[in-house]
Amino acid sequence: MRIENEFMRRIAAVAATETLPRFRMAGLASDNKYAVGFDPVTEADRAAELAIRKLIHDAFPDHGIVGEEFGIENGDSRHVWVVDPIDGTRSFISGIPLWGTLVGLLEDGKAVAGMMFQPFTGEAFLGDADGARYEGPGGPRALTVRPTTALAEATLCTTTPALFPGDKRAAYDRLEREVKLPRYGTDCYAYAMLAAGTVDLVVESGLHPYDIVALVPIIEKAGGIVTTWDGGPAEQAGDIVAAATPELHRAALALLNG
Repeated sequence: MRIENEFMRRIAAVAATETLPRFRMAGLASDNKYAVGFDPVTEADRAAELAIRKLIHDAFPDHGIVGEEFGIENGDSRHVWVVDPIDGTRSFISGIPLWGTLVGLLEDGKAVAGMMFQPFTGEAFLGDADGARYEGPGGPRALTVRPTTALAEATLCTTTPALFPGDKRAAYDRLEREVKLPRYGTDCYAYAMLAAGTVDLVVESGLHPYDIVALVPIIEKAGGIVTTWDGGPAEQAGDIVAAATPELHRAALALLNG
């Protein structure tokens, strides 16, 4: 199924209507999803997801939807939209623009279209059958990963090493020691930068489908590779490694799997 860019732009617009006025809004409240630890959700998350769901329902009433805030609808459909209204809510409530709206489309379980939209900076990163593209400041252009093959020359991003449990923290640390530059706190923006050719590796643990599905077509159509740590499809979520080149991907997996 081909999704026109215009529909993704409509999704971006309705989401921005709910998120952007609340970004850096004084007194914005957040709830904690966890009994232990802190995983915030705000009224902006909920309102944006509802707006996206309505748009998808109206355009494609037979499609399924998986959303972070409101769960699964019609999940056995051949076409399922996977939605994270604000990926990076911790950044959102801190006033830092390293967050984005993620919307991906699964066809028979494979990610075939995806968008990461950052309304504060006006940037959209898109991937589908026609390739990977950027729209925003500086003008539209194709997205292409950079040809880094050596860990010693790589920039590595992760949200925070504190999110790697148990032995996975040691595995991540092994990899970080081998790269040129590690960076933290970037959430979905890191994957967009990998597709744009400014980051070489992104490694994370414990992701949900709504954290990664939208990003898979963007990375792959830009020439990168993204899988689970055991080399499985990234659509399965869980532990994820994204790399600019096959050589870098192999090297990262070797260290992560110890």
